Amino acid sequence: MDLKTFWQLIADARADVPDPSDCCAVVAAAKTRLAALPPAEIVSAQQALWDVMALSYRNPLWAAAYVINGGCSDDGFDYFRGWLLTQGEDVYHAAATSPETLADLPAVVTAAGSGDEFECEGALSIAWDAHLTATGMRLPQDAFTIRYPELDPDWSFDFDDEAEIARRLPRLAALYGY
Repeated sequence: MDLKTFWQLIADARADVPDPSDCCAVVAAAKTRLAALPPAEIVSAQQALWDVMALSYRNPLWAAAYVINGGCSDDGFDYFRGWLLTQGEDVYHAAATSPETLADLPAVVTAAGSGDEFECEGALSIAWDAHLTATGMRLPQDAFTIRYPELDPDWSFDFDDEAEIARRLPRLAALYGY
């Protein structure tokens, strides 16, 4: 499965659910769609998923996730990016390129007042669960490789430094009261 096909899977899953902002519903729809494909396609979807995840493995997005979720561990960043991918290709790429675009998302604006957090661990197992459903077996151990890039050392600062966050992510910082 190439990245275009993966993103089409997510778009189709979003179209299948009444509320495409509901990451759990999108994940369930994506798993159902993926489980209907040949096992080799499901296996290759796992690599596509991790390639997509690698595209967003960037300090500026991690800082944005830290602001939005009130903190963000290593696993939390994976789960945040899982939520982000369920929001669709355009939102995902915009946020990966310029995390300040997240300040335009209605859900993020609402969450700034309510304290809601954005995580979707289930998004990381779409292919795993679809393969189990389709074949009754786990994904092969060598089905994928996670290749994260090096993080930008210019963003290696304490994300609790509100003044630095406000300087680097001014719209998100203002939205979240920094």
